[in-house]
Amino acid sequence: MIVTVTPNPSLDRTYEVPALDRGEVVRATGERVDPGGKGVNVSRAVAAAGQRTVAVLPLGGAPGALVAELLDAQGIEVAPVPVAGATRSNIALAESDGVLTKINAPGPQLSAEEQELLLETVRRQSRGAGWIACCGSLPRGLAPSWYADLVTRAHAAGVRIALDTSGPALLRALREGPDVVKPNAEELAEAVGRPLATVGDALKAAEELRGLGARAVLASLGADGQLLVDGSGAWYGSARVDAVRSNVGAGDSSLAGFLIAGGTGPGSLASAVAHGAAAVRLPGSVMPTPDDLDPAAVTVTAEVPVDRALTEPVP
Repeated sequence: MIVTVTPNPSLDRTYEVPALDRGEVVRATGERVDPGGKGVNVSRAVAAAGQRTVAVLPLGGAPGALVAELLDAQGIEVAPVPVAGATRSNIALAESDGVLTKINAPGPQLSAEEQELLLETVRRQSRGAGWIACCGSLPRGLAPSWYADLVTRAHAAGVRIALDTSGPALLRALREGPDVVKPNAEELAEAVGRPLATVGDALKAAEELRGLGARAVLASLGADGQLLVDGSGAWYGSARVDAVRSNVGAGDSSLAGFLIAGGTGPGSLASAVAHGAAAVRLPGSVMPTPDDLDPAAVTVTAEVPVDRALTEPVP
């Protein structure tokens, strides 16, 4: 069973449009409303794979009620933490050429009492869990040390913890030794304070995060695949994708695939790559089912292509 923690969830509306013309009336060709937030997406992907998951998240107002309703409809157990502020609503505009424009609201500010209730709910729900996946940005009111506190509490309870966040919250949590962190290329570059131009640059950055305390690093490099670096070595995974429809939630689907497969070693990396590749072929933030996966399209090797230039280098 995988418990997910989403401190700043959202109600996500995705519109598919031919093109985005500023100042003009744009008519959507498709529309979706989904429960959002990185941890929520991980739970959705785990549930789509037929595995049990519990989503812990603060919810408030009408948007929060709809998030809970949508998750319940997908067979996901919800452990809501009632908050005074309304859950944020986000908008994504997906153009036909694959360009995605996202508008993310800030979300409510959590009081000290709500913050403690969130931690207590995680503690209560994580009994017997295989993993806790803590994902996304922190809402207003939570200090950068909040994730670090959660990592400490999870380890004290004997539960493995995966962390997908960035900035000061990531750097602070690294000191507590999370079992796996899942940055993308931009988050890797931010964490080490330098640009990334090649897969080798990303590998060195991932090794530095290990040096700062992470037990394993699962790095998403977009079209250039994924890296897994842990105490046993480094592996590189990639998959053939003929057409990208939407990359919303693809990284979250990858993390879910990694944890579903055990959360360690090249086999889990292959599962992560397969889930991420399947997600980008689906509309909006739809999570892949086992029927959507194409394991034969995935390649995992210990020979990391360090000289390969990143398709989208991080300056």
